[in-house]
Amino acid sequence: MLAALFTLTLIGGTARAQQAVTFPTSDGGLIHADVYGAGGRAVVLAHGGRFNKDSWRDQAMALVAAHYRVLAFDFRGIGQSRGPGQSDLETAPLQLDVLAAIDYLRRNGAGSIDVIGASMGGSAAADAVIASPPGLVRRLVLLGAAPDGPAAQLKCPTLFIVARDDANDDGPRLPGIRAQYEKAPQPKRLVIVDGTAHAQFLFRTDQGARVLEEIMDFLQAD
Repeated sequence: MLAALFTLTLIGGTARAQQAVTFPTSDGGLIHADVYGAGGRAVVLAHGGRFNKDSWRDQAMALVAAHYRVLAFDFRGIGQSRGPGQSDLETAPLQLDVLAAIDYLRRNGAGSIDVIGASMGGSAAADAVIASPPGLVRRLVLLGAAPDGPAAQLKCPTLFIVARDDANDDGPRLPGIRAQYEKAPQPKRLVIVDGTAHAQFLFRTDQGARVLEEIMDFLQAD
């Protein structure tokens, strides 16, 4: 099942198509997403647990301005997206949603695909890379996140970004993320920024511009 609805967004004075799409997952789910821009280089944006696809709008606009096609989607159980296990996102197979987004872009002409995931979405994105064949994902960015699966099985260059004092009820996140980073294969990079903001909340702080710059430099590196 596929559906599309077109709107226009102004970016730097240029009209860019924003397309609402749906696509299936391999386990019978249906994912709703927005596609911004056009072209062969594509980026998938996987949101955190307290966010949705619309939360990426500013970052999507910046990526489109850098000549990327961008797909931001809602995980199953968020917005209109649906799929098995959606009642408990901590145990749902969210990596299948990421893989479905990648497959959609591949079937629609993307020549290379990078993935940016935040918090819950970062873990799902990393697990999708672990489960995928080499070369499916060109580069991976994890914001306040690490794989749930074995980091040693990541198959592409990976950028980890985390705030030094980011913490939850279990304590600081940095030690666990650093441990997974150390297991990840090269090439890789760990960027630690000041503050306590978690994942996508970093974009709302004075570190937001630096985080976006680090992401752009990583995606555009040879």
